[in-house]
Amino acid sequence: MEEKDKKQYYSDDFFKYIMDNMYEGIYFCDWERKITYWNTAAEKITGYKAAEVIGSHCWNNILMHTNEKGESLCKTDTCPAVRAMKEKRLVEEQVFLKHKEGYRVPVVTRISPVKDTEGKVIGAIEMFSDNSAKVSAFQKIEKLEKLAFIDELTGVGNRRYSEIKIGAKLEEMDRYAWAGEFGLLFIDIDKFKDVNDTYGHDIGDRTLKVVARTILNNLREEDFVGRWGGEEFVATISNVDNKALYAIAEKLRKLVANSHINSGSGEFNVTISVGATMAKRGDDAAAIVKRSDILMYSSKNEGRNFVTIG
Repeated sequence: MEEKDKKQYYSDDFFKYIMDNMYEGIYFCDWERKITYWNTAAEKITGYKAAEVIGSHCWNNILMHTNEKGESLCKTDTCPAVRAMKEKRLVEEQVFLKHKEGYRVPVVTRISPVKDTEGKVIGAIEMFSDNSAKVSAFQKIEKLEKLAFIDELTGVGNRRYSEIKIGAKLEEMDRYAWAGEFGLLFIDIDKFKDVNDTYGHDIGDRTLKVVARTILNNLREEDFVGRWGGEEFVATISNVDNKALYAIAEKLRKLVANSHINSGSGEFNVTISVGATMAKRGDDAAAIVKRSDILMYSSKNEGRNFVTIG
């Protein structure tokens, strides 16, 4: 291939075409972290179109990365892009970005510094992708929708399916010595009535969706979440002990508190109160749900936005 043909073949449009057809989300930012490129996969993963993002900064209420503890990364030196540019190296981490709808999405992100011809760092390129557990969870949902096991509003399991899942886990634990221990989380959105009274039922429905998606996106493949009724959810957490169950409940609590709901006139946050309990030999579904429900009310009595385990 002649040099002239090579330049034409390897044009900016050619490389843009490649990046727009990659599975991973990709964006470029300059030294000030102003976003200058945003590919098609980034649009799909985050819900933000390129036109909404390009020209803004990553910390300007767009991605708002947090760590597992719910701590903001974008406005501090812990920002992966800042570290990649300052340390002049590849930075790879699991973080949680904010979807346009407000819920938190777990992503694996890889950020490399971009240098000019003189070796000076002038920006960074970030590639990020969904965790495989999330993809698998949505594949499961597509199958279950045909069986009327999905809550139509939130997209998670409905009460009927939740009861089936809890019963199946208890039966497995009682019947098989090899079955791992599991725990149950009973989750209630704090002051949900105030949301409906203040913003209306449409925003109340949006709040339910944001909380449900945040929980669903951040559970493992072997775990399950369903809407129990109203603003209540239950989640079965497999192969855990007391300590691990509490850690997962705390992670979900913090991620929900760091999610955002768009009211039309601005954004607001909600919190959850959680009751967590390990399944016991001889439990039935009613017993374990009741126990976790009582613990959830203990969290309410602690001032809400709290996890009580017992």
